[in-house]
Amino acid sequence: MAQLDRRNFLAGAAVVAFDPADSRWLSSLPENSTAIQLPPLDGELVTDEEALTEAATDYGHLAHRRPRAVLRPGSVDDVVTLVRFANEHGLVVAVRGQGHSTFGQAQADCGVVIDSRTLATIHEVTPDRAVVDAGVQWLDLVRIALVDGVAPPVSTDFLGLSVGGTLCVGGIGGASQHFGMLVDNTLELQVVTGDGRLVTCSADHEPELFEAVLGGLGQFAIIVRATVRLVRAPALARVYTLTYPQVTDLTAAQRTALADGRFDYLEGQLVPTDDDDFTFVLEGGAWYTTEPPDDAALLAGLAPAGVDVADVPYFEWLNRVYETVEQIEALRLPSPWLNAFIPDAVTDEIVAELLKTLTPADAGGVALLYPTRRALVTRPQVVVPDGEVFFLLALLRAVSPPDDAHAERLIADNDALYARVLAAGGAQYPVNALHLTPADWRTHYGDRWPVVLRDKDLYDPRGVLTPGQGIFEPVSRAPGTP
Repeated sequence: MAQLDRRNFLAGAAVVAFDPADSRWLSSLPENSTAIQLPPLDGELVTDEEALTEAATDYGHLAHRRPRAVLRPGSVDDVVTLVRFANEHGLVVAVRGQGHSTFGQAQADCGVVIDSRTLATIHEVTPDRAVVDAGVQWLDLVRIALVDGVAPPVSTDFLGLSVGGTLCVGGIGGASQHFGMLVDNTLELQVVTGDGRLVTCSADHEPELFEAVLGGLGQFAIIVRATVRLVRAPALARVYTLTYPQVTDLTAAQRTALADGRFDYLEGQLVPTDDDDFTFVLEGGAWYTTEPPDDAALLAGLAPAGVDVADVPYFEWLNRVYETVEQIEALRLPSPWLNAFIPDAVTDEIVAELLKTLTPADAGGVALLYPTRRALVTRPQVVVPDGEVFFLLALLRAVSPPDDAHAERLIADNDALYARVLAAGGAQYPVNALHLTPADWRTHYGDRWPVVLRDKDLYDPRGVLTPGQGIFEPVSRAPGTP
């Protein structure tokens, strides 16, 4: 997905003033009006049709909440300026990175969307960490870090996500079985709180804010810069694709592989077959630079029906789905995703129930199923089930050809499956197309809900940030209200 250079701003008059009487942004400051001049910016605030339409669209193509302006910041100070202005004048603000939300989570109805693609500098890469702006794509960080022989310990399957957007959710991948999520590998953040304060936070400095923001769904502060952990990277990946006739065969093999940690990367898929059914695939990766892995040791006890082994450059493996995702996105297909964390003890039961009715057409593009260890997920805002192991079930649906009625039916299916997962002690990984109320979010957070409320009141008391998540009841939008 494209970065947005400040030289490539869309042609359109930049905003210089705001009229609170009718919530209009103005490209000039009329005399004798109620309009308020916007403080100076290093970037631009724009209201042209193309910018507003893009900000009202995301990967899911299901929600279209239109803002009234888009900020393309030229500096972190621009973000501070806008958030303070929003507090003073009763506006809502959301941040859009690469637009990979699926249900309007990063949209701001009648508010302002901050396009973080203009904050995309990689400031520093050292042997054990990188300092990057929130708008940097993981793809660019990985590519540059690998020049020095290092990389993040965990990567999401698609590298075209922004650093800031990923850290607002979690960042899970096939290496999470060893390293947790990307939020667990974040060392420091620079953020703009909902009340407009620029703060640097970490486990040692402002730790409550640090823990609130990581996995905090953009509710408490805007991430503008992050320091993330790096580790030594291999040169090559040996990838094992193991097929199984039954889903329980797959999950049994995954549990065996997880127990001894034999693979550096462990995932799995439900793959459609020509007879409108599924076959089940374990994906295991073993990293190396000179000495190849021991195939026999890695495959021992996994009993696959089929085996394919391939060696690929490490970067090529990490970036394997980028072009495919870009091609799908260009089709603008409705994509009602569901990502759920399921307790290990009930995974086989829930997935078997799902497969009784799930068709390849309803599964859509990709269906993932793989386990990870709960103990490695350390950030309190990321809700995962109790127990030593949980599974991610990810139905990355795409409706082709586009059909609104079909998409709505799949969202209803998501709601029903999520209710089943929740009743069994599971949770959502919140990048979904689900109909959720504030009461549903209270259930999601469970015993942590009082802390979530406290943090909202402490860091975003006027409810300025990220309304598209729908976590809190809307607050008064009267300008300057406490």
